Amino acid sequence: MAYKKPGALGRRDFLVAAAAGLVVLALPARAAARPSLDEAVRGFTGGADAPAGGMRLEIPPLVENGNAVGVTVTVDSAMSADDHVHRIALFNEKNPQADVAVFHLGPRAGRARIATRIRLATAQTVVAVAEMSDGSFRSSETNVIVTLAACIEDLS
Repeated sequence: MAYKKPGALGRRDFLVAAAAGLVVLALPARAAARPSLDEAVRGFTGGADAPAGGMRLEIPPLVENGNAVGVTVTVDSAMSADDHVHRIALFNEKNPQADVAVFHLGPRAGRARIATRIRLATAQTVVAVAEMSDGSFRSSETNVIVTLAACIEDLS
C-alpha cells in the first residue's frame, strides 16, 4: 500500500471528483435559470388564466427595508364546502426565486386570508394567485418600491 499524505487526494478520489464535476457541467443551463414571473404563475395554474379580481393583495407601495415586507392576501369566498379557496400563492418578479410561498386552505379555514412577511430584492411586481375549489383562478398584483434591498444574489 502506497503512502498518502494526510488531506491529499488519491487517484481514485480525484477521478470521482472529476466525474462529479463533469456531471454538474453537463446539466442544461436552463435548469439553473430562474423562470420569469409569467412562467412561474403559469406553472402554478397549469397554464390556465388567472383573471384579476375577487381578491386583494395588500403590501406597502414603498418599503424602506426589503428584509421583512408585510403582505396580506384576502380572497372573496364563502369558505363553504362547495365554494372555498384551495391554495394561495405569492410570486415576485426579481428575487432569486420567482415563487415565494404557497398556502393551502380548506373550508374549515373560516376565511380566505393569509398574512406573512417576505423578503424583496428590489423594486418589483408582486403577484398573488388563488386557486378556488372549482379549479378556477383569481389574481391580484401590485408594484413595490424597495429602498434597502434584500435577497441580492448574482444569477449570471
